[in-house]
Amino acid sequence: MDFENIRPYNEEDAQLAIQRVVKQHEFYSIISYVFGEDKVEEMTARAAGSKTITEFQRNFMRPLVWEIVKNTTKNLSVSGFNTLRPETPHILIGNHRDITLDSSILATLLQDYNTYMAITWGDNLMVSPFVTDLGKINRTITVFRGGSKREILLNSKRLSTYIRKLITEENLSVWIAQRKGRSKNGDDRTDPGVLKMLSLSGQGDLGEKIKSLNIRPVCVSYEWEPCDIQKVKECYISSQKNYVKSKDEDLQSILGGVMGQKGRVHYAIGKTMNEEMESLSPDMRNNERLQRLNGMIDVEIFKNFRLWPNNFLAWDRLNHSNRFGAKYDVAIEREFDNHIAQMLEKLQSLHGNEEEIIRLFLSLYAQPLQNKMEHNLPVDSPM
Repeated sequence: MDFENIRPYNEEDAQLAIQRVVKQHEFYSIISYVFGEDKVEEMTARAAGSKTITEFQRNFMRPLVWEIVKNTTKNLSVSGFNTLRPETPHILIGNHRDITLDSSILATLLQDYNTYMAITWGDNLMVSPFVTDLGKINRTITVFRGGSKREILLNSKRLSTYIRKLITEENLSVWIAQRKGRSKNGDDRTDPGVLKMLSLSGQGDLGEKIKSLNIRPVCVSYEWEPCDIQKVKECYISSQKNYVKSKDEDLQSILGGVMGQKGRVHYAIGKTMNEEMESLSPDMRNNERLQRLNGMIDVEIFKNFRLWPNNFLAWDRLNHSNRFGAKYDVAIEREFDNHIAQMLEKLQSLHGNEEEIIRLFLSLYAQPLQNKMEHNLPVDSPM
């Protein structure tokens, strides 16, 4: 099977791409914005001097990601990473809140555990030659959207086979979002099509196909949702009419996610889902087994979501309640209200219903808590 149009760059491709990337004006803009103009020469030399993909990630991407984390977060914490073993690659099915940072920060964190991963990226995100080069250097796998039913099936089989090849032959983990596009409403539920796609390749029965991929859910929890105002805007317009993205909207979302303040951030690696797959009777129809496993993945993500005080505050506001009043204080309420005021000011051009816009905003932050409650999962929060 031909993987040429979906594979990341190999080492030879990457060397050529690195030399192209460092000459682009976008590269200069990124370095000067993130590090300051006095660091442009040093960071350019570090990138250009990288002889391998892993060197490029260590010399350039790692300091870039950590500088973004330092400038736009209050704290970054992790859990579950010490259970990873470099010799055991995984499919990391992740909730999806930010276009680039969800996977970029994760890939950087994993380096500390001698684990490396490829990243699936929609073809719609290849918004320029620069972005395409930078992505493919960093092991992005292109996911083609759309097409006829036949094209969609062929693309799904090709993607499934290539992902399995990376896992079983190249010892490389793969991150894949649990759904097409970011979660706009805070509800982290896996699209059944993801597991169906993964089951299109491999040998043996369904259980053997799935278990050989070592699926592990991974959950990122941002205290302040990247691009939350844009997400509310999209949800509001979508409730009124068909939402049509502007020409450069994906690029603006990438930049907004990188530059926006995120507060505290937590990454959690969940348990491998092989035991869950084994618990499902082989007498079940395959679709039912996949559907059950899908729900188990969702519960693992719900469980591992780190709740912040504003999640509890949003739930109380949404439900006209004071049930979780002990989880937040006046300072948090003031910050939350300021955020709402900024949102309403930025969305004035919608001439929309303010109550509904605020309800969508509250729902975005309340949903992770609601998901835990509906599944009788523990709720806690670091103040």
